[in-house]
Amino acid sequence: MRHKIYRVQSFGIVGPYTLRVEFDDNTQQVINFWPALWGELYAPLRDPSVFNQVRISPELHTLVWPNGADFDPETLHDWDQIGESMSEPTVKRTRARGARGARLRRCVQPIPTSH
Repeated sequence: MRHKIYRVQSFGIVGPYTLRVEFDDNTQQVINFWPALWGELYAPLRDPSVFNQVRISPELHTLVWPNGADFDPETLHDWDQIGESMSEPTVKRTRARGARGARLRRCVQPIPTSH
C-alpha cells in the first residue's frame, strides 16, 4: 500500500475543537477533534486555550500544538473516513480485541510437520 503525501496549506478555527483544514491537493476537511482528544498527548488539548494554539509546522506540513501533539497529514486528509477510529472507546475496543487475539495466538501453536 502506498502512503499518500499531503501537506496542510492552511486552517481556520470554525467552532470549539473544530478546524477547517485545507490541503495542497485543493481539498479541505472540517474536523471536530473532540473525540480524538484523549490520552497523555492529546488530552491537554481539551483545554480550549491550549487547543487554539494550533499552528502549521513548516517542517512537517501538518497541524502541531505546543505540547508536541500533531496528526499525520494523511490522517487529517482522510478524517471523514478514519476519524471515528481515533475516538477513545473505539481504540480501547480495538486494543482489547488485539490483546485477546495475541493471547490466543500464543496459546494455539501450529503442529510441526516433518518434510
